[in-house]
Amino acid sequence: MMIIEHDLPFSFVEHRRFKELLQYLHSDVKVPSRRVATMNVNNMYDSKKKKKMKCMLSKVPSRISLTFDVWTSCTSEGYISLTAHYVDANWMLNSKMLNFSHFPPPHSRREMAKVIYGFLEEWGIEQKKFSLTLDNASSNDKMQDYLKERLLLHNNGLVSGGKFFLVRCCAHILNLIIEEGLKVVDPAINKIRESIKYVKGSEGRMKVFNACVAKVGGIHTKMGLRLDVITRWNSTFLMLESALVYQHALCGLAFDDRSYSSCPTNEEWERGQKMCDFLRPFFQITELISGSSYPTSNLYFMQVWKIECLLLQNLSNKDELIRTMAIDMKTKFDKYWSDYSNVLSFGCILDPCFKIKLLKYCYSKLGLDPISCQAKLKFVEHKLYTLHNEYVYSKETKNNVGLSQARFPDLSLLACDILSIQITIVASESAFSIDSRVLNKYRTRLLADNVQALTCTKNWLLGFDMQGK
Repeated sequence: MMIIEHDLPFSFVEHRRFKELLQYLHSDVKVPSRRVATMNVNNMYDSKKKKKMKCMLSKVPSRISLTFDVWTSCTSEGYISLTAHYVDANWMLNSKMLNFSHFPPPHSRREMAKVIYGFLEEWGIEQKKFSLTLDNASSNDKMQDYLKERLLLHNNGLVSGGKFFLVRCCAHILNLIIEEGLKVVDPAINKIRESIKYVKGSEGRMKVFNACVAKVGGIHTKMGLRLDVITRWNSTFLMLESALVYQHALCGLAFDDRSYSSCPTNEEWERGQKMCDFLRPFFQITELISGSSYPTSNLYFMQVWKIECLLLQNLSNKDELIRTMAIDMKTKFDKYWSDYSNVLSFGCILDPCFKIKLLKYCYSKLGLDPISCQAKLKFVEHKLYTLHNEYVYSKETKNNVGLSQARFPDLSLLACDILSIQITIVASESAFSIDSRVLNKYRTRLLADNVQALTCTKNWLLGFDMQGK
């Protein structure tokens, strides 16, 4: 358990001080070797936890949604991650990593589909899936076509003939939209970035900067200056946010240190503040929709609607830079989200606080004429009723009714299936940050089967929340 939970090497049990500690606690202790430790971990994964997980999946009353992604390790080996999401009989959302498997070449779309289908057969859920959430890579389109074709060979293999099977990762789409806006590079961002690089470039400069912070006063935060990663827009927002907190300290540093030449002007600081204010709601939406411990499909419609409203409001912004960013972002938005996803809109309708009335209100606020608004509502409503009818006449529905679903067996299972849809692949991506600790430059010879045993067992025992700690 120590090895699994704390990402320790199998050789940890052979460390001299660890053995001395155990022998101090009990002189007759038998300390296992690294081979025995490896065998014990694999036995826990295969004999106990995997069988229990397979049995549990077979008893899930609702269908199962999936997220999937691929990763290249530090050893240049490919790995494929598949995670299952479902609402159990107690109305709790569960996210379980099913596979973290070595994925050798060829990495063709058809081969990828075959591997995923093999995973589904292995777990016995090839006829229980509802959706598959993927990132926006073009190669995924053909891959999911192959997979859908294979799944449709089964009776009841996919709901509605697979119309709702593919779900695009909303976080990736939002990232593309905002990156399009940030292509409008402003000198203010560059100067702020160079300022932070300068301060963090040496210990001596940090001391001078800290003295400036103390001299200015009134800064009661331990946030510190944050340097962004240019390819990650959310880190650019955090950089702007931190720099604006220390604005007066950086201006004081420019007065004390003649070598510091990249301090923004007052006008550029104002521009940085405007950009920070513009990006803040997008950052908050990204954090909200990227959750893995709560349902997110019910959040989809409102958050995409908020994004569109924000862009529409800023198309006539007085600031030329913000206006240009909004125009470019709206063009990218229309490419991916001109029509909201129907199945994800159902999640909003099923929320008793909102229902269909919310969609009517939101459509009207987008400037749609009454006829267009009514047509959109009728279309979504028709799709929902059509999907619901499949559950009404399904034998599977009748056979999986639980105590909490006695009054509305059809509607309750429909709600479980829709609420289990993940609108991002964050759950699968988080596995890669975990495995960068399990499989690192000091453990490059770790066998792929052992990587999967360590990663999956840890997820089954501790969940995603504990794995990042």
